[in-house]
Amino acid sequence: MDSIIKQKLARIFAGQPPRALDLFSGCGGISLGFQRAGFSIGGAVELDPHAARSHGINFHGSSPAHSQPIDITVTSPTRLTELLGIGNLRDTIDIVTGGPPCQAFARVGRSKLREIDSHPQAFVHDPRAQLFHRYLAYVQESAPVALLMENVPDILNHGGHNVAEEICASLKQLGYVPRYTLLNAALYGVPQMRERMFLVAYHKELNLVPVFPEPSHWVELPPGYTGSRNVALKALRAMDRPSEFYLPPPTASSSLQAAVSAAQALSDLPPINPQKQLEDGILGRSRADLNRRVRYRAVSQSDYQRDMRSWPGFEERDTSSAHSIRYLPRDYKIFSRMREGDQYPQAHALAQKMFREEVLRQQAMGAALKPNSNAFKLLQAKIVPPYDPGKFPNKWRKMWRDLPARTLMAHLGKDSYSHIHYSQGRTISVREAARLQSFPDGFIFHGAMNAAFKQIGNAVPPLMAYRLAQQIMSQLSEASTPHSEPA
Repeated sequence: MDSIIKQKLARIFAGQPPRALDLFSGCGGISLGFQRAGFSIGGAVELDPHAARSHGINFHGSSPAHSQPIDITVTSPTRLTELLGIGNLRDTIDIVTGGPPCQAFARVGRSKLREIDSHPQAFVHDPRAQLFHRYLAYVQESAPVALLMENVPDILNHGGHNVAEEICASLKQLGYVPRYTLLNAALYGVPQMRERMFLVAYHKELNLVPVFPEPSHWVELPPGYTGSRNVALKALRAMDRPSEFYLPPPTASSSLQAAVSAAQALSDLPPINPQKQLEDGILGRSRADLNRRVRYRAVSQSDYQRDMRSWPGFEERDTSSAHSIRYLPRDYKIFSRMREGDQYPQAHALAQKMFREEVLRQQAMGAALKPNSNAFKLLQAKIVPPYDPGKFPNKWRKMWRDLPARTLMAHLGKDSYSHIHYSQGRTISVREAARLQSFPDGFIFHGAMNAAFKQIGNAVPPLMAYRLAQQIMSQLSEASTPHSEPA
């Protein structure tokens, strides 16, 4: 093993870009960040066919081999090299990255690691094996010099169990020095308050202890984020002794530049008038055209907007694609009357008021609208959304223009009411969701609107991945001579 690591380090120090394998890659958020930081994307593993196709389009020129969905639970590392045509992983991969889906929480115990050690294919047949085990199996097979893992904060407290601690213990047995922490993307230049766990590890031959990048921005996070972090850290604080692997998040200072706001992220994209698009036949129930090009607005660009339009390899000059929204005719008027920061209870109250106004208007014109009549109920259903405001307070939210957006979730693939535009009576477009997640404007999402929203919501923000990749690259440069394991 030591000779393999030394060979990889020698190649990197000779000036060759470190080659990354992105597991559970999605459409490529981590890959984007690592590529920008100087890494080469050797391959990816992704089960969702639309996300796999997006990754292939953007990183491998639509190569059929790199655009196919791959089920990591039934694909061995050896079989992966055959599918991608990239050669033996131990010879071709220097870095392993990835974010195993959060539903895959499972105890990664030392007995499981020993089983993998003695029977490399055991994970294929063992029904207990979960996706974190697959990640570890690929780490063992490829022997990277470094690795990155991302997941939701609850991985630190999954039913009272800290899965991140178990993963780190397993990585230590494999010869790595791992550390993990919680980072919020808004503190690193992403216009979104997105809290995630990040784990970085270096092979012990590098004599490095991972450190995480210092914040570049500052924002006072809403209380809900503090509460969620405290819940996630509960199991960590209940441990008998201090964690060997956990690092407190780097502190953001109010002296830093303000976090990128929703307006700073989106204001150069052209306005969308849902009513006019309905009349013009652009907006409807049929599949949205994500390839339709729209011109940027002639407004002053923020630094963030310029970055999204000039990301290396994904530049856009005058136009952008995927600026398409959902067909939601009942709710556009409600959206327009909502104030910034309003959530579903306020939206429901507005809809009730609009309904009463319409009843009075029609009654003044002579309509027979009696309470509980069929006509009364039909009119109410056309104006008032059916969800109980006491049960779904966060279902809708109108963004604040001067603050980063709240966390984008994968259920954007089903609805986007959680992110209503701050100044236009509509939900955000696919391109706006991509901007809030820090995907550059030249990035192409394969599939229809629902698939694109899902890919965006599932992704690691590329700008967050870039900051982490920069830190890893910087630390790798410190390890020009392999040493012994750090004390």
